[in-house]
Amino acid sequence: MNTDSEQVFNEYVTAMVGGQLFGLPIRRVQDVFLPDRLTKVPLASPEIGGLINLRGRIVTLVDLAYRLGLSRRSETSMAIGVELAGESYGLLIDSVGEVMNLDAAALERNPINLDPRLAAVSSGIYRLEEQLLLVLDVDRVLAIDTSAAAA
Repeated sequence: MNTDSEQVFNEYVTAMVGGQLFGLPIRRVQDVFLPDRLTKVPLASPEIGGLINLRGRIVTLVDLAYRLGLSRRSETSMAIGVELAGESYGLLIDSVGEVMNLDAAALERNPINLDPRLAAVSSGIYRLEEQLLLVLDVDRVLAIDTSAAAA
């Protein structure tokens, strides 16, 4: 049996933030929603967009544009629901795209000239016809670095 011809695909939910296309591994995405009735958290890090009650769970919203040093392109935000260590988070994005099945062999390492803030949360890139898709490492995105705020 020849296994060389078998392709392995990775599935990503795509999202736009500040004009950049990102892919989140579909196995990490719980839902996509429009956050409403947002409660701001006094004295929270600026990247914390607030809290919402989503189907009986308290969800911490993380402003992905602020976290990655990008400018927001949309007035209304959407959120992608993820979970880490039993806690629910919503990653605020400009818009959600489609689910893409991409060949795992086409995943490339981050370019050396990639912005360090993006490189810190990216597990690689795909070169698409029109643009680059940065694959987000959800664990690294949610590792809010409190030491950076003190610097």
